[in-house]
Amino acid sequence: MTEPNSAPDLVDLLKDAPTNWGKWGADDEVGSLNYLGPEQVLAAVRLVSSGKVFTLQRLIGDPKGDPVWPGRTPAERTQILDESDWDEGGKGPAYPGGLHYADDKINAFLQGSTQYDALGHLWYDGKLWNGFDARTTIGGLDKASVEPIAQRGVVGRAVLLDMARFRGKTTLDKGETFTHEDLMACATAQGIEIQKRDILVIRTNFLQLFFEQGDAFFEGFNEPGLVYSPELVQWFQEMEIPNLVTDTIANEVTTDPNNGIALVLHNALMRNLGVTLTEIADLEQLAADCAEDGQYTFLYVAAPLKVAKGSGSPVNPVVIK
Repeated sequence: MTEPNSAPDLVDLLKDAPTNWGKWGADDEVGSLNYLGPEQVLAAVRLVSSGKVFTLQRLIGDPKGDPVWPGRTPAERTQILDESDWDEGGKGPAYPGGLHYADDKINAFLQGSTQYDALGHLWYDGKLWNGFDARTTIGGLDKASVEPIAQRGVVGRAVLLDMARFRGKTTLDKGETFTHEDLMACATAQGIEIQKRDILVIRTNFLQLFFEQGDAFFEGFNEPGLVYSPELVQWFQEMEIPNLVTDTIANEVTTDPNNGIALVLHNALMRNLGVTLTEIADLEQLAADCAEDGQYTFLYVAAPLKVAKGSGSPVNPVVIK
C-alpha cells in the first residue's frame, strides 16, 4: 500500500475526471438525484408485486453498539421524564385529568447512524459540489446541505448487489476491493442487469465484524468497498447513477491501495458527479429475502431529515418488493 505521505493530491489524480457541475444549473444542490424523475418513479412502482416491506436503518442505541466513523461517538439517549418523576414527590408536571408521560432526547452526530451525506459534506481544492466555495461551509452548509435532498426525497428503482454472497463469504475482508466490472458480474450472477439511473445497493456485511469484535474492529480501520479507477468513474457517469447505498460506514474502500488516498470516490463521485451517498444501511433481512425469492430489483424510497445547513442526516430507507 502507498504510504500516506507519498499519496498524490486529489487535484492531480482527478484533473481529467468527468464532472456534472452546471449540468442542472449553477444553483443545483441535489446533483444526480435529478436523474430520478416521474418516469423512474413509475417504473419502480411497477416492480412491486408481493407487497413485502423492508426498512434499512440500523437501530440507534443498539445494546450491542452503534458503528460510527472513527472519531465520532455513538448517539446518547437521555431519559427526561418517566413515571419515577411522579413517584418522587410531584416532580412531574401536572396536567388536567392526571396524564403522565415519558420524554427523552438524543445527542448524536447527524452521520452517526444510517444516513445520507449532503453533497457539500466533503471537498478538495476549495470547491464543493457544483463549484460552490468551500467557505460556504463555515458555521453550517449554506450550499449543498442535506436539506435540499430531504425536501426532494429519493424514489426510484434500486438493485441489490450482494457482493458478499457473490464472493462466497459471510463478510468481505478488511480493505477488500471491487470494481464496477465486479458489480456487473454480480448482477449477472443474480440474473439481473444494472440499468441506467438505478440506485445501487451494495452488501458487504462487513459491519457484522463490528458486532463480533467490538473495539478491535477499529484497529487498522480499512473498510472494503469500491476502488477508484477512471473507468469506474466514467461508468457511473454514463450509467447516470443517482444514489450509492452501502452497508459500510463510508461507501468505499477507506484507503485506496493503489494510491494511498483516503475516500477517493467521495470526491470523484459525490463532489464531482453529484452522486448521493447513503451509508451504514442494514441490508441483512433484505439480502436474505432476495436470495430466497430471486428478486433483486425493487422500489426504493428514502427521505433524510430536513436539517437546515446539515452536512448529513439520519434516514430510514424503505424497500418495497
